[in-house]
Amino acid sequence: MTLPVTFLEVVEVRRITPRTARVVFEAEALDDSVGAAPDQQVKLCFPRPGQQVPELPPQSADPMGWYQAYLAIPEAARPLLRSFTLRRRRPGTRQVEIDFVLHGDAGPAAAWAARAAVGQRLGMVGPSALYAPAVPFADAAAAADWVLLAGDETALPAVATLVGALPAAVPAVVFVEIADEAERQPLESGAEPVVHWLSRGGAAPGAVLVEAVRAAELPAGRPFVWLAGEAGAVRALRRHLVDGRGVPKASIDFTGYWRHRLTQDDAPTAEDLADAQERLAGS
Repeated sequence: MTLPVTFLEVVEVRRITPRTARVVFEAEALDDSVGAAPDQQVKLCFPRPGQQVPELPPQSADPMGWYQAYLAIPEAARPLLRSFTLRRRRPGTRQVEIDFVLHGDAGPAAAWAARAAVGQRLGMVGPSALYAPAVPFADAAAAADWVLLAGDETALPAVATLVGALPAAVPAVVFVEIADEAERQPLESGAEPVVHWLSRGGAAPGAVLVEAVRAAELPAGRPFVWLAGEAGAVRALRRHLVDGRGVPKASIDFTGYWRHRLTQDDAPTAEDLADAQERLAGS
């Protein structure tokens, strides 16, 4: 199974909210499948200081072999990888839109995005069918009585694509935790989802989201649930839905995108490893 690898060049940068930058990239090469499904995940590859373009192994039919070649690059030259969701592919082009949450210079992606300029180049790995869900979202949603989507601002690009793919006849409830009201974004859909925007204020990340879902009066019947955002909040939501509301584990797609007070480069916790094992068991 081929792991797509290409280089991207920035062609446009704009703030869509005070804390979110939308960057439009032109890809050197882009498969027709890119942008054809919601919630497509990619790895962006950021150059090390002093590099204009990240050093990357070429595209490979062997994903594990490609990753081993990546690890073989000396650490000082090895690009930093961060996961993102494709917000949109512009029809008929090789241009893709990716949204960056601007939360200071704590990480390489946010620091890069805060200074992004036309002409800068990154690498992109994926999206790959290797990591696509076994059941496409539209099919899983259509087979359910209703749909629940919940996440924070880091999940908004994925939530937006999923809302856009909702079957018109399936009821949907959406909860999105954001820093404040200025961070709202339009969510276009052929369905009529009920969307709850939750301002975090001074609360800990995920706390307002978890409390809102716990207190919500949700539709009856068997749902399909999609959860993403801060890992601890995702874990708490999943536990509530399974133990408190009787939702089958198989009906929940969940991903911890980030960890409060930890970076992607920090070692996984025992809970992170348990989540990963459960996701693999259910895939």
